[in-house]
Amino acid sequence: MIRRFLPRHRAARAAEAAQQAQAAALAAREAQKAALRARSGNCGLRNAADREAWVHAALAQIPNGATLLDAGAGEGRYRKACAHLNYVAQDFNQYDGSGNGDGLQTGSWESTPLDIVSDITAIPRPDASFDAILCSEVLEHVPEPIAALRELARLLKPGGTLVLTAPFASFTHFAPYFFQSGLSRYFYEHWFAKLGLTLQRLDHNGNWFEYLAQELRRLPQAAQDHASVTLQDDDLERIDHVLACVAACSKADHDSHHFAAYGLHLIATRDNTPLPPLQATSP
Repeated sequence: MIRRFLPRHRAARAAEAAQQAQAAALAAREAQKAALRARSGNCGLRNAADREAWVHAALAQIPNGATLLDAGAGEGRYRKACAHLNYVAQDFNQYDGSGNGDGLQTGSWESTPLDIVSDITAIPRPDASFDAILCSEVLEHVPEPIAALRELARLLKPGGTLVLTAPFASFTHFAPYFFQSGLSRYFYEHWFAKLGLTLQRLDHNGNWFEYLAQELRRLPQAAQDHASVTLQDDDLERIDHVLACVAACSKADHDSHHFAAYGLHLIATRDNTPLPPLQATSP
């Protein structure tokens, strides 16, 4: 009897050993993948977080009790950060989260309680009404960004502060209310000077390597959504290898933000120069 069951016993032990070896190999493989992903860290993931931290820091520097206009307030993301200020929210109040279905949409949208509903180029308040103005991630959604800047300059008191962020390069989002993918520092330097605004600070959000990493991380979902292609494990591992390389370059970066970045963050002040008259345009 004992001899009869020995082969079965040995076979069972061999099968168990094979399963254990396979599980160990799989665990080692997953550990290698995790280590590879860890090499990329949060490269390409901090666009929104770094922008929000910058805006919060800028708002905290505005003196208590100052009157601030949040131009294009949307869902009121920064209302709480303005608790020390006399906060006034303005928006055109047309976006509903679905837009026309093109590009990136939020799916839902809850506008903050608005004090002013108007076009950003025609805000019904007198000249020099505000000590500070916040305009964050709005200008890409405005058909006439120069007219919008002019209106903000009109509303800002002499010596008042403009806190502004906008993309340098972005994909279509909130369509059909999407009119430019981004603006460069040269746009601001040119128009601020013409509109009586003195640029006090300009910071780039991210750099070219961070921007590249962000888009690489979008690749699996973009392939599925726009090419009906499901990337396989080998494809995903190749992306992880490239991300690790890009992250290493980002850590060593010294000037790629001049080439590209997520966006620009600016602080400007209004000088005492009257706004120049509007130039007549041909019909």
